[in-house]
Amino acid sequence: MKEQTSSSTEELSPPKKKHALNTEDWWAVWLGMGIIALIIFLSFPSATLPKRWGTESNESIFHSIPIDLIPGILLTGLIALVVFWLSIRFVHKKEHKSFLLAFPALFLITIVAYVVGQYGPLRHYGFNDVIWALVIGLVISNVFKIPEFLKSALKTELYIKTGLVLLGASILFDRMLALGLLGVGVAWVVTPIVIIVMYIFSQRVLKMNDQRELAVTISSATAVCGVSAAIASGTAAKAKKEEITLAISITLIFTILMMLGMPALVSLFGMDPIVGGAWLGGTIDATGAVVAAGSMLGENAMEVASVIKMVQNILIGFVAVAIAIFFVSRSNGSKSEGAEKKKVKVKEIWVRMPKFILGFIGASLLFSFLLPDQTVEAALPVVDGYRNLFFTLAFVSIGLESNFKELAKGVRGGKPIILYIVGQVFNILLTLLAAWVFFSGTFFTLPF
Repeated sequence: MKEQTSSSTEELSPPKKKHALNTEDWWAVWLGMGIIALIIFLSFPSATLPKRWGTESNESIFHSIPIDLIPGILLTGLIALVVFWLSIRFVHKKEHKSFLLAFPALFLITIVAYVVGQYGPLRHYGFNDVIWALVIGLVISNVFKIPEFLKSALKTELYIKTGLVLLGASILFDRMLALGLLGVGVAWVVTPIVIIVMYIFSQRVLKMNDQRELAVTISSATAVCGVSAAIASGTAAKAKKEEITLAISITLIFTILMMLGMPALVSLFGMDPIVGGAWLGGTIDATGAVVAAGSMLGENAMEVASVIKMVQNILIGFVAVAIAIFFVSRSNGSKSEGAEKKKVKVKEIWVRMPKFILGFIGASLLFSFLLPDQTVEAALPVVDGYRNLFFTLAFVSIGLESNFKELAKGVRGGKPIILYIVGQVFNILLTLLAAWVFFSGTFFTLPF
């Protein structure tokens, strides 16, 4: 989930130096914790969103948005606009005015996705608002041309990460620790194996000896978390911009296919949803896509999938450091030059670690240990309402950013796509085994 689909071109360019705390990743923490504080200490309004329709008592689509609901929906849109504009104002200064114009259009599309997603008969089969948000976005981006002004509102990573900070409030810390320890078995054991096997396969079987940087970038993107891992590992290996873009294009295409297809396979084969959630969390390349896919299998499956993906995300910095050291040690530079590079690259452990994880843990600690039960019971429904809204905003954005014709241009050429497919199949099979071992309940007790 870029993780997946924030503006890749922008991320590939060397960013201007800014204060360490004034980044999109940190702003997700500030916004998420700020919303939680407002909900706890003030009479903060709940998110008002379309209601269920298509059921026996509410057949008409007009039951989804009755007239008395419209003011609340408009207020919810205004709150979301102000919340995310604060981040844009400081992180993307040149876009803050255009964002004010574009976000209402994005919010309107999101409300349409909610209306369709609240149709009872289809929702019963897992076609919720998140799925329709992605579908509507894909239809717009692939059938029609996206208006230029709308692009400034497509801040997928910001929406996803802020939503994940809010998700921390719903996950009790003792459960997160239990899931996290089990998730280490899925994420931290499988991931290094997949990266190493894919890289060896690229060099010894595919003979990508003159594309080592591309090979390790694709391997990391496949095994860890898609776009973020591709950028981190590609930068560490000093891959060309075009090579990083190619790796990103491949992962974007298959992330969408896996996000839609893997939950269907879990249901088709009657797999335990918890094992299925662990499987999704360890294989789908983007955090946002993991959340969406996991939600199709239920709340517990989504929780497991999200925690495993976040445990896996922590590896981004370590993988980048390992790749940097590996490629520096194989370069022809002087020893002193190599030593200096290694020293600088060790900082990647902190720099590359997704900071929203700190907000997620902070929210979990707060709701697990510091707040009285009565406050938790009152605040959680409000927090969850905004979390669901932010996820749906993110998936409209993912769909709008995913143009299959543009993505397909990057996968022409044979060997890179073969490397990805072979590596992902290996990853899927190995992760399925690990998911069963750690989350089937056969060997370990689950906190459910």
